[in-house]
Amino acid sequence: MTASQEVLRLCAADAVKPGEMISVELEGLPKLVVYRIGDEFYCSQDACTHGGASLCDEGDLNGYVIECNWHNGKFDIRTGEPCSLPCTEPLRTFKVSRDRGDLFIEVT
Repeated sequence: MTASQEVLRLCAADAVKPGEMISVELEGLPKLVVYRIGDEFYCSQDACTHGGASLCDEGDLNGYVIECNWHNGKFDIRTGEPCSLPCTEPLRTFKVSRDRGDLFIEVT
């Protein structure tokens, strides 16, 4: 970790059930969404880059793909990259680590 990076606690790992997602708000960051696929965890900004919809509230998680129900755009939750139009701008993603039952992200 460099001096410009900060580690922030997201939530307890068991707060996110397999195949589901939850929203998390941390001071100084936009609203986030935490996804769980099996025992893997991912985190991205919650707002769709196309229309601004909440992916946690308005989206459907299918495997590693989150679909925004406003305009049916899709993103890969592992990378934030758009998977279908009309989305062209990637989501901001955060690397998730797990320690003693809690989830953390690194923020630069």
